[in-house]
Amino acid sequence: MTRGGEHRPRDLSWPDALTRPVQALQAEASLLVALSGGLDSTVLLHTVVHCLSGSSVRLRAVHINHQLQSNARETEDFCRQLCQQLGVDLVVERVSVAATTGPAAGLEAGARNARYDVFERLMVGGDTLLMAHHQDDQAETMLFRMIRGTGLAGLAGIPARRRLGRGWLVRPFLAVSREQLHGWARELGLAWQDDPSNDDERFDRNFLRKSIIPLLKERWPNLLVRMDRSSQACREGAELAQALAQLRLQSLSGPEGELSIDGVRALSLTEQKNLLRWWITQSGFSVPERRDWAQVLADLLEAGADREPELPGDGFAVRRFQAALYLVRDPKMPLGDTRLLEPDHPLLWGDYRIVLQKAQQKVGAGTQIPRIRVAGRQGGERIRPCPQGPSKPLKKWLQDKAVPPWERARLPLLSMDGELIGVGQIWLSPGFQGAAPESGWRIVVEREFD
Repeated sequence: MTRGGEHRPRDLSWPDALTRPVQALQAEASLLVALSGGLDSTVLLHTVVHCLSGSSVRLRAVHINHQLQSNARETEDFCRQLCQQLGVDLVVERVSVAATTGPAAGLEAGARNARYDVFERLMVGGDTLLMAHHQDDQAETMLFRMIRGTGLAGLAGIPARRRLGRGWLVRPFLAVSREQLHGWARELGLAWQDDPSNDDERFDRNFLRKSIIPLLKERWPNLLVRMDRSSQACREGAELAQALAQLRLQSLSGPEGELSIDGVRALSLTEQKNLLRWWITQSGFSVPERRDWAQVLADLLEAGADREPELPGDGFAVRRFQAALYLVRDPKMPLGDTRLLEPDHPLLWGDYRIVLQKAQQKVGAGTQIPRIRVAGRQGGERIRPCPQGPSKPLKKWLQDKAVPPWERARLPLLSMDGELIGVGQIWLSPGFQGAAPESGWRIVVEREFD
């Protein structure tokens, strides 16, 4: 349902609280406004057009149609008309939000993920995405995270500016309330669309917005200001914790990014948790929600030498091997079947790319192509590291090389005439390496998905 007045605002003075943070964006090369058609984003688009008209800033808007509401097409048409009247280029993306099981919050999270996937895809280097989150959104976020259980970083709430894909995400309205935006929209005579899903209290945030926060405001009228102050204090605390974790990571990490068990063990439990969380986060993963961090750390740090404990996560696992902790990404590719190498035809096998190449100075026209077989470990293999030396069990050789167990299981083994000539990137027979290999053929093994 459309609310308010016209697409173009009345000729009235604009509040400084709206214009000041937007005018600060004039140095940006390209702006992309997230336009839902609702009150907040409509006010944001009008404010940007008002403040930056005549500037050299490239301005676009993007509307994501989740196709979840009965009025989704009406809202899309509203956004098209609004942008046409304001002279703003509009990108419309229709997305399908996968049906989820469980509570309605799963659908809410799915829609959010779909939006951000589109935003990241549309942004190029130098783009800045503007979103219309405000003080009430900040309060909702803090309460929601507190109820779910979070630390300082979570209670810091929504950042005013952060990296997103190849550009930046900026929220200019975090210092103003929803009530202020509504009043200014009315005063300026703006039109917007109401989203009926915002009234559905099956969604956690709607429940907080409609039922909880109004009660809190009634009791404490300056609630939003106080919560904003708290979020700033939490943000500063989180920044200090992050800085400390960075220092510890620099001093305790090894050449492959692993963490020294002895070094981590020497820290207090609080510092251990802080370091582990930061290590996981800066590697691009979400920290697992755990209540038993003390037990998890004890398992990782105090396990016997014959044990291999791990902390599983979404897309990764923290694993212990010998005297270090490793953050291991889940394999991106399944292990390959047994294959034969063909000259100059790269073979993708598991996480590896393997190529058999001619060494021109050695190979004549009639030279026979070697039959090199690529397969995974089956058990019982033997390796002859020195051409004229004795063979030894591959398992023992890999252990002596301190290759972690999870790596051993995914190594491609190259063999010819029943004898190993290559083990992943770890070892290759001298007859197949170098500028002028003895066999006349060169094998190149690369790790594709590190």
